[in-house]
Amino acid sequence: MSSKKISLADWQQQLGGQSTPKPTTPTVDGLVYSTDSGRIDTPKAEKSTGQTFADGFLRLKRETKGRSGKGVITIAGIAEPEEKLAEIAALLKKKCGCGGAVKDGIIEIQGDKREVIQQELTKLGYKHKWSGG
Repeated sequence: MSSKKISLADWQQQLGGQSTPKPTTPTVDGLVYSTDSGRIDTPKAEKSTGQTFADGFLRLKRETKGRSGKGVITIAGIAEPEEKLAEIAALLKKKCGCGGAVKDGIIEIQGDKREVIQQELTKLGYKHKWSGG
């Protein structure tokens, strides 16, 4: 039994001129996969995760609720992408010598380091005010 090898285009033409199905994933310039980098997805636009307040000030707040009595300073109002918030949080954690996190666009710094946080945010060019207790 001998089988003749034919190209994909010739095979599709023999089947009745059916064209190849369109890719279902979003593409960049019609490319779906590259041997250099793998699957090619459309670039996603950066979105800011934090919310800003109407007066343009950041809100610094000392909270203990839901944390077994342990206090944290929360910083809200920075309308920056998640990566920038993480950089700011890392800088503040290093300056304060404590831990912290970024959750839902709000930076949390463990402990009560009000003066250090105020100084660093002023150096970064942010206007801030204390809210709450």
